[in-house]
Amino acid sequence: MTDLTNAPEYTVSDLARALKRTVETEYGHVRVRGELGRVTVPKSGHMYLDLKDAEAVIDGVMWKGSVAALSFRPEEGLEVIVEGRLSTFPGRSKYQIIIERMEPAGAGALMALLEERKRKLAAEGLFAPERKAAIPYLPRVVGVVTSPTGAVIRDILHRLDDRFPVHVLIWPVLVQGEGAAAQIAAGIEGFNALQPGGPVPRPDVLIVARGGGSVEDLWAFNEEIVVRAAAASAIPLISAVGHETDTTLIDFASDRRAPTPTGAAEMAVPVRRELMERIEGARGRLSGALLRTVERKESDLRAASRGLPRPESLLGDARQRLDYAHEALVRGLTLGIERRRGTLERLSVQLRPLALKREIAERRQRLAQAGERMRAAQVRRIGDQERHLSGLGKTLKALSYENALERGFAIIQNAGGKLVRSASELAPGDAVTLRLHGGERGAVIDGTASPAPQRQKPASKPKPAKAGPSQQGSLF
Repeated sequence: MTDLTNAPEYTVSDLARALKRTVETEYGHVRVRGELGRVTVPKSGHMYLDLKDAEAVIDGVMWKGSVAALSFRPEEGLEVIVEGRLSTFPGRSKYQIIIERMEPAGAGALMALLEERKRKLAAEGLFAPERKAAIPYLPRVVGVVTSPTGAVIRDILHRLDDRFPVHVLIWPVLVQGEGAAAQIAAGIEGFNALQPGGPVPRPDVLIVARGGGSVEDLWAFNEEIVVRAAAASAIPLISAVGHETDTTLIDFASDRRAPTPTGAAEMAVPVRRELMERIEGARGRLSGALLRTVERKESDLRAASRGLPRPESLLGDARQRLDYAHEALVRGLTLGIERRRGTLERLSVQLRPLALKREIAERRQRLAQAGERMRAAQVRRIGDQERHLSGLGKTLKALSYENALERGFAIIQNAGGKLVRSASELAPGDAVTLRLHGGERGAVIDGTASPAPQRQKPASKPKPAKAGPSQQGSLF
């Protein structure tokens, strides 16, 4: 039985550090092949992943600087080969591999990833033919997204200058390595963000180009961010990535694929010389057709003119009628002047002083007689109007209510001053005003009715009236 009292004692931290030194010493450099499991990249930029095979799993860490040097984007399910060193993490009592380099495990792995991504994007409709726009026949501005250095941009500019010189805008980007995909997508989106009529002209067509290379070199053009930017471009886009045998996902999302960057320039613009020859040929054909048309019309006009009468025969009758009208006009004017002259002479005789004085005296006499007749008529009319007015005054006086009051009638008004027309309008105790001839008197209705007047017998002698109240009944 071992005596534990003689074994050295370790603290937990001492033991963890000892294990860490042992692992890092024994496995200071390892090369491991496996399949990526969980892959996460937090805001720090470091990458944390699981590397696994059919029987085991090991944690992996790749620091930010090493992540930036990757030429592809690690994804779950991709088989890779990593190089690094083993270490431990004392805080969790586990071991992990610190990855310094990573590469796909052969082209087959990349192609499998490419096919999977292609199926995914195609299912979203990004490669549909109906999304593709036509390339303008004669663009004024061409935008190029590529590296500002190298043979690609020189080939494009040279080819454009040979075929049809246009205004070219270059958006410089990285075409390989970390950050290349983001720059390419930003270039496509930046050109699309330009407004028509702004200080920087908006391109009519875009070219995204890169020279040839391996699958890893062209991988930036397979990234989703680039493919989605190309599919969303409102400006028609030509992809020219690699050689004719190279295929990237941007080729499926672009509106046209060119086998080479030079081929993209040829697709973007026509040949100026050929275009001018076509225009010149069209102009020649148009001129010939116009000339033939004029000649045909001239021939038709000559043929039609043979059936027309001579101008002299058309104008002869009109000229003769004009001569007759001229002679008639002269004769009419002469006769008119003679008649006016005779009339003027007759009037001049009447305008002599003696005749004028006699005419004025006669008119004054007629005017005086007319004035006397008018004054006599006015006097007679005024007399008639006075007699008529006097008769109307007598009639008005006879019909006046005051005349009725003189005959013994009275006008009754209630307390509100309203004229009383019927006995039913009064009640016992109502105060009324009696308007009689010579003035007004107040009265109160007592409610008793006057007896009907009785006819007196002529033979009987009236009896003397008894002393007492008045026998005269109420008026009401």
